[in-house]
Amino acid sequence: MAQQLLTKVTEALDDKKGQHIEVIDVSGKCSFADHIVIVTGSSNRHVKSLAMEVSMVSKKHGLIPLGVEGMDAGEWVLIDLGDTIVHVMQPNIREFYQLEKLWTVETDT
Repeated sequence: MAQQLLTKVTEALDDKKGQHIEVIDVSGKCSFADHIVIVTGSSNRHVKSLAMEVSMVSKKHGLIPLGVEGMDAGEWVLIDLGDTIVHVMQPNIREFYQLEKLWTVETDT
C-alpha cells in the first residue's frame, strides 16, 4: 500500500506541474518514515495547490494525512503521510535548506 500511495503522490505532483520531484529512501536512516518526497512549486499558490493535491490523493487511497504544516505561508508545506513525508517548497526555500543533501549524505562506519 505504501509504495502504491508513493507512486500516486508523485504522479499527482507531476500532473500538477510540480518541479524537480525527488524521492529519497530513508528507511535505513530514520525511524519516522521510509520515504521523503521533495518537490518545488513556483509560487505560494502553486505550493499550496500541490500540497492540497497530495492530501486529496492520500484521502482517496484511504489515508488521512497525520499532519499538514505551513499552508498559511505557502513557502514550505510539509505533509505527513506516515511512512512518507512530502515537502513542497518554493525554489529559494529548497535551495536554502537543501534537504536532499541532508538525507543523501553517506556516513562513515
